[in-house]
Amino acid sequence: MEKRNEGSRPATYNYCKQIAEAVDDLGYTGVLIPTGKTCEEGFIVASTLVPVIKNLKYLVAVRPGLMSPSFAARMSATLDRFSDGRLLINVVAGGDPVELAGEGVFLDHDKRYELTDEFLKIWRQLFTEEEVDLKGEYLQIEGGQLRYPTVQKPYPPLYFGGSSPVAMDVAAEHVDVYLTWGEPPAKVEEKINKMRELAAAQGRTLKFGIRLHVIVRPTEEEVWEAANKLIEHVEDETIAQAQKVFQRMDSEGQRLMTSLHEGDRARLEVSPNLWAGVGLVRTGAGTALVGDPGTVTARMKEYADLGIETFILSGYPHLEEAYTTAELLFPKLPIERKNTSNQKTFLSPFGGDIKPAVVK
Repeated sequence: MEKRNEGSRPATYNYCKQIAEAVDDLGYTGVLIPTGKTCEEGFIVASTLVPVIKNLKYLVAVRPGLMSPSFAARMSATLDRFSDGRLLINVVAGGDPVELAGEGVFLDHDKRYELTDEFLKIWRQLFTEEEVDLKGEYLQIEGGQLRYPTVQKPYPPLYFGGSSPVAMDVAAEHVDVYLTWGEPPAKVEEKINKMRELAAAQGRTLKFGIRLHVIVRPTEEEVWEAANKLIEHVEDETIAQAQKVFQRMDSEGQRLMTSLHEGDRARLEVSPNLWAGVGLVRTGAGTALVGDPGTVTARMKEYADLGIETFILSGYPHLEEAYTTAELLFPKLPIERKNTSNQKTFLSPFGGDIKPAVVK
């Protein structure tokens, strides 16, 4: 029998489908599908769920350096058409040189974002121009064409997260929704203000989203017990090993996540009700909103008042927490069941190695 870590579940198709069906019924509006060598391939995961889950949107990663922009555009166009406009695109440049080397990518941090800039120039032009010719430092295309139109115009919305100066420049020029991980509100406000300035210099405007875990229970006592239970079996040696992995990464976002706690169990509430326990051992999104329904609602409103429109939420285990979050938190949130132009969007990631999300 396959050995599993305590509390882990394999991301089988049946389990992912079960979660997708649940979050669709519960009123989440989309699912974030993660990317990386430990994950199933996102476009394939989404394409298997599209025919059986009728309402959810799918936030799927394109990977500059791992796929050509023309191939990524063709996959995006096909999935957008076949899902009747339910595709969202997550642009991921990567942040771990060791993992990227295993994928055949050996560019340093800034060069990866220079490549991403060229990738997005080509990707976007393929949707808006009859023929594309571009010769860059990293990418070249001659006579590029995209034969079949998308449902969403001019193309499926582009989501992107990056905290370094070069990444923020790329976002300002190309993307539709800029994502940040769950830093304290003051830090998020600084980032939003900076991105608004950079986008305005390009003659553009952006929308904003945040990626957080969430732990909500009826009472404060219950919720902190649940939070502490998540890491009660995490040994100091495991934390130390994880921190070594974080240190080798060249992601500015990961550096910011790690700096909130620096592996110290005594420093996990990094802002009122913003808990960094998940980030002791997990890369990427490492913070959770922790509280009773009223408290979590208030904390989410703080972010919304700064300009956050999309909340990408997750919990462990995904299936049970999808129900708990919907049942306790959704009645407190300004969620409208019908899409409107001013509707706030609440994304929630989901199960196994994929994630449910809420999207317009």
